Amino acid sequence: MELGIALPTSGRLAAPANIAHVAQEAERIGYDSLWTYERLLRPYAELPQPDGSTARVPEVYRLTFEPLETLSYVAALTKQIKLGTSVVDALLHPPVVLARRFATLDQFSGGRVIAGLGQGWMPQEFDTANVPMRRKGAGMDEAVAAMRACWGPDPVEFQGRFYRIAASEVNPKPVQKRLPILLGAMTPAGVRRAGRIADGLNPIAVSPEVVRGLVSAFHDAAREAGRDPSTLTVVARANVPLVREPIGDGRPFLGGSPRQIADDITRLDGTGVDHLIIANVAAPGDVKEAVGLLEELKAATGEAA
Repeated sequence: MELGIALPTSGRLAAPANIAHVAQEAERIGYDSLWTYERLLRPYAELPQPDGSTARVPEVYRLTFEPLETLSYVAALTKQIKLGTSVVDALLHPPVVLARRFATLDQFSGGRVIAGLGQGWMPQEFDTANVPMRRKGAGMDEAVAAMRACWGPDPVEFQGRFYRIAASEVNPKPVQKRLPILLGAMTPAGVRRAGRIADGLNPIAVSPEVVRGLVSAFHDAAREAGRDPSTLTVVARANVPLVREPIGDGRPFLGGSPRQIADDITRLDGTGVDHLIIANVAAPGDVKEAVGLLEELKAATGEAA
């Protein structure tokens, strides 16, 4: 199983110098990938919560560096490590613009890009982008198809319900013959969509049982669409605390000390997960300590394998 990390593009360590340091150290340590995510804004308005209350979205979203610009910067500082988004909200962008940005990053990085896409969920972001939330679903299918068209041979032409591209030259093209698209999804409809149109699924690793069920549904949807599941990938994401001391009762799956997380990773064997992203939601205030924990985790995963 490959192992990646989320760069500190938000939270206490979010700063260009820290992002650069973590990226270079992750490559030195031997991680397989670096990941960013998108958040347009943090509304002052409170949003409904699962328990029926209302609250502002988490403070970690107060500052979030733009994902593709960040990865372009990181591409110049690294040599081989993969560069992915988990996720960019595709519906908030014109597909031709987003396709060209990913293709440009793939050119500058020498073909290291993984395009993790999501639909988005925050009403204020849809309002800001002047995109109706009712576009979710069918609009996502079209966005992916239009991006694929842009990465294909010229002339590019696309006619859909939501998006149109006049017959044109659209460049640059990606270095990769097929730039991989992952879809971030946890719902049955989203997982089925990924099985139909994406190169991979990007779920949250809540537990081995939940992940196994999502992967099974993803593969079933791929087979129903006439696709071979063995050609697709599953990149799970763990939004967890990575801390020095072990966590006792109430420890989340894939959260805790490096040794605890390494042991949990072995529980993903046989679930169909090919790649795991560790996003440390308890990042310390010191970037050297953060890198030290990542180094301990990488060593622990080698011992647990």
